[in-house]
Amino acid sequence: MTKIPVTLQISLAPSDFAHAQYLLTHQIRVWREQVSEILLTIDLHRSAGRFSERWEEGRVNLHNLIQSIEGVRVLEVDYGADSQQDVAKLFFGGRMPAPAKDFRGGPFYSYFFALSAATHDHVLHVDSDMFFGGLWPLWLNEALADQMSHPKVLFSAPLPRPPRTDEKLISQSAMIVAGQPHTYNFDTMSTRIFMMSRSRFQSTIGKLHTRHPSARNTIKALIEGNPPQDLPEHLFSCAMREQGLLRREFLGSGAGMWHLHPPYRCADFYKKIPGLIIRCEAGNIPSPQRGDHDINDSLVDWSEARTALSHNRWWRRLLTRISK
Repeated sequence: MTKIPVTLQISLAPSDFAHAQYLLTHQIRVWREQVSEILLTIDLHRSAGRFSERWEEGRVNLHNLIQSIEGVRVLEVDYGADSQQDVAKLFFGGRMPAPAKDFRGGPFYSYFFALSAATHDHVLHVDSDMFFGGLWPLWLNEALADQMSHPKVLFSAPLPRPPRTDEKLISQSAMIVAGQPHTYNFDTMSTRIFMMSRSRFQSTIGKLHTRHPSARNTIKALIEGNPPQDLPEHLFSCAMREQGLLRREFLGSGAGMWHLHPPYRCADFYKKIPGLIIRCEAGNIPSPQRGDHDINDSLVDWSEARTALSHNRWWRRLLTRISK
């Protein structure tokens, strides 16, 4: 199979090791024969909050994991002034550097650094916690051909769930593309997984505008010690709507390509990751999961994660600080 000029870019941080030790090889195995470059970007800028959990242990283990994988290019996210200026020119019209993190402490600058560092104009970005099924080996070819035929498609991605025969969306709202089975248009962007052309971004949007999140999330950022910056996908989505651009997600020919994402973290999830990879690659998915873009309780018991989340709300942490 002829590889096409696309960079597969996977974002990693030390806190990702607990799942990346299983999922990174799965992701590379799925896409390796379709792409011309595999770029792993490592973000060592530690933030406050849940994104910094298990940092020191994960840093050492992640380094060892990456060194064991052949045929990849590895870059640490460069926060130096020259690099920040290059990223600002490419995505923000040359204005002030993008903030390091979003209001949650999640990645912000690292997304744009990775896109700018890719060798090829087309970049397939994948978050480190994504699972894939279908495994159609020509999906990228089809996605590129579709983008060439539809100038309004800025982002492409595999189907965001195992397919249903009735094509019903259980957990999302989208526009069905007539005449193309299992194909949907969205007017929003998701940073979980996307393929984009940097040149098409330049010719359609040109530059993004940073902005504050909601008042509630701005307060949350200030309490947690994070920048009061909205999510990258919200910036892209706002610009897409202004220009009438689309994100297209589709299954493709043959067995197609689809993905799943874990909405939480818990002991049952980590224990089941190896088995979940096998199930996704084999297409062994229960009916309640089909049509749902997040891994649900038919595959993982999320009760522990939901309980922990309810006891760790930011406003609870604020009240605890005030009471001391």
